[in-house]
Amino acid sequence: MSQTLPRPPRPAPPGAPPARRRRGAGFTLLELLVVLVILGLLAGLVGPQALRYLGGAKSDAARLQVEDFGGGLDLFHLEVGRYPRTDEGLQALVAPPAGVSNWNGPYLKKKVPKDPWGNDFLYRSPGQHGPYDLFSYGADGAEGGEGDNQDLVSW
Repeated sequence: MSQTLPRPPRPAPPGAPPARRRRGAGFTLLELLVVLVILGLLAGLVGPQALRYLGGAKSDAARLQVEDFGGGLDLFHLEVGRYPRTDEGLQALVAPPAGVSNWNGPYLKKKVPKDPWGNDFLYRSPGQHGPYDLFSYGADGAEGGEGDNQDLVSW
């Protein structure tokens, strides 16, 4: 068995630049700046789009809550013979109002939630648009508006 010895390194040709030593593995400042610029562009393009979807999701959630209340109000009407009065409000769906004997609730699974923006849903019975009006003023909490500030109504 013969053992081969390692060859000595070849000398560099005349005029060749000196060999670079390998520094610690890392990124140059230029590489880091390029990555930061790319991340900034992505955040600038994707961020507003994500916020738009978030606002739309809150409006959709409020719409679903209004429909859920409508189902509870209809069950209340079937059993009691009338919709809750304005002074009884939506609380009549989770606790029996005074003087009501046919109440067989609760008609909601949980307590009456606030709208997705933290405001109370507004209830009126008799309503101006039907037997009851159930609505939320949207993100701005004021009547009217467009987009996320648009009123969400049961009629």
